[in-house]
Amino acid sequence: MIRKEELKLTQEWDKTFPKSDKVEHTKVTFVNRYGITLAADQYVPKNAEGKLPAIAVSGPFGAVKEQCSGLYAQTMAEKGFLSIAFDPSFTGESGGNVRYMASPDINTEDFMAAVDYLSLNEKVDPERIGIIGICGWGGMALNTAALDTRVKATVASTMYDMTRVNANGYFDSEDSEEARYAKKAAMCAQRLEDLRNGEYKLGGGVVDPLPEDAPYFVRDYYDYYKTPRGYHARSLNSNGGWNVIGCESFINQPILKYSNEIRSAVMVLHGDAAHSCYFGKDAFANMVNGNKYTDNKELVLIPGASHTDLYDGGEKNAIPFDRLAAFFTKHFN
Repeated sequence: MIRKEELKLTQEWDKTFPKSDKVEHTKVTFVNRYGITLAADQYVPKNAEGKLPAIAVSGPFGAVKEQCSGLYAQTMAEKGFLSIAFDPSFTGESGGNVRYMASPDINTEDFMAAVDYLSLNEKVDPERIGIIGICGWGGMALNTAALDTRVKATVASTMYDMTRVNANGYFDSEDSEEARYAKKAAMCAQRLEDLRNGEYKLGGGVVDPLPEDAPYFVRDYYDYYKTPRGYHARSLNSNGGWNVIGCESFINQPILKYSNEIRSAVMVLHGDAAHSCYFGKDAFANMVNGNKYTDNKELVLIPGASHTDLYDGGEKNAIPFDRLAAFFTKHFN
């Protein structure tokens, strides 16, 4: 018997973006194959008729559905798609204990469970389902596309490969056996410390106050997560962050191993001024290398856009939502 956990869901509007009068909004829940109940915001175009195309959205890594994934979902609903933005396992309003843990496997399953929900939704055409992953969830979306044959189209927006950054550090500056061994040894020591203390130590979210000499990408994150622009009380990045050992298993589990076997349509979307742009460019290159299905793959670079400009548009209104809608419509048909 598949049972849902009892979740406490906030019913009032508590998003970092204004509510649209063009869509109907409700809270929904669904269960993944690990028995974890996930919470989602569902956005349905008003006065929609017939079976609708649908999109599941999640990310960024350490964010919640009340932030930019909800903005993406609501905006895509304005353009005719039934959309959901969900909190991953162990975070936000979703279930799962212990809190603030991450897993390449479980988090890929979260996307697949969202596809399960949409496939069985009476308002959805199950042959027209896509996914959008933002930041670290862009990599998860590509991993899902490589595994889930029901996904017809995928957008990886301002993506991170979380396995690469955990194993190699930023810009691959820690890509050595010695550096990885030191990380693994520190994680193993932390596990025992947590057990002795009876609680998991948090790693800390985005730094606050912002140091004067902070790198530009740290400033970029601060401007989103630590200001009224994107702060949310349930967001890990806005607050205490993941557990120190929360991302331990990412170190030796590359999630993009079979991305060049993705047959369905994929758009990798990135700002060309983003510190993370190398993740998107390399992921796209690896995905098309040796792939027999390249006609439906595209790399879209937004001139001058930073990493977080593709969270909410920034001051440049940088997210090309019309282009995303056209991409999904084309490949759903």
